[in-house]
Amino acid sequence: MTDIFETVNRWVSQDRKFALATVIRTWGSGPRPVGSAMAVSADSEMAGSVSGGCVEGSVVKAALEVMEEGVPRLLKYGVTDEDAWAVGLSCGGAIHVYVEPFMAYQEQEKPVWTHLRDAVSRNESCILVTRLSSPGLGHLLVYPDGNTVGRQPEPELVEAALTAFRERKHQVLENEQGQFFIQVFARKSQMIIVGAAHITADLVRLADWYDFETVVIDPRGIFAEKTQFPVPPHQLINDWPAEVLPGLILDEYTYAVLLSHDPRIDDQALDILLRSKVAYIGALGSKRTQEKRVKRLENAGFGEAGIARVHGPVGVDINARRPKEIALSIMAEVIKVQHQFG
Repeated sequence: MTDIFETVNRWVSQDRKFALATVIRTWGSGPRPVGSAMAVSADSEMAGSVSGGCVEGSVVKAALEVMEEGVPRLLKYGVTDEDAWAVGLSCGGAIHVYVEPFMAYQEQEKPVWTHLRDAVSRNESCILVTRLSSPGLGHLLVYPDGNTVGRQPEPELVEAALTAFRERKHQVLENEQGQFFIQVFARKSQMIIVGAAHITADLVRLADWYDFETVVIDPRGIFAEKTQFPVPPHQLINDWPAEVLPGLILDEYTYAVLLSHDPRIDDQALDILLRSKVAYIGALGSKRTQEKRVKRLENAGFGEAGIARVHGPVGVDINARRPKEIALSIMAEVIKVQHQFG
């Protein structure tokens, strides 16, 4: 729903009634991923997509009926079994789409929507749980720290939501309490770059293009002050990693790249990053440099599994030579790791 969030928020502020259709399951070559959503207003205006055009007409019709009846509906589309599926998908895939009156217009659901809206607006993570088998019980919003908003926050359900957050994956849960759709609303991914240089400037520009929050750390004043950034990082901090990193969020949505070429700086950052949950750690340098780095980490007490988390030499091998090419190879490796989840 994040891609249509502004529209959804505007429609709510305008008191426009609408239904929300969400892809909760896909099989085969489904045209849109799980979590894709489409809002349909009472006058048939649409925002977003659930199939790229394959079944939108059918979904709009169902959404109008859901608004009129006030009862959610699960729609199934595909080509594998004509008796089980209502409409064929030209791509050969199959999808389940859950259509419901939007939560903001139900009194007991307003707090869930308000907290979800505020979290997304503040670029904070949260997890929305939709009760598919018992829609009358409402939605549940779970924060990464385990706090909740909404009705009946069963411990098992909260833990499942936190697991989905850690795995960065929307998913359907079935247990003794019923069937639920767990949707992760993650904050923007964060890229921490240690070391300001020509590669850093190009990498910040690429990271910004791919919607990362960027933080550049370098205790060497001349590097931090003299590096020209065509696209400025969100934060540029002239201090040592040990002073900065403990104050940053180092979770599964954080990607760290070490570019200082100075072991005093990079190793200080590694000591903190390898003890954290960051999704990616990349370090600039040749194979020989990486061998020396590994030896230092072994001497510092890190085991084989921890050291293996460090991508070095950093980046996808594209025979990069120039700073822009190296930055591209790094960005490609970050995206590759990012797409291993969710």
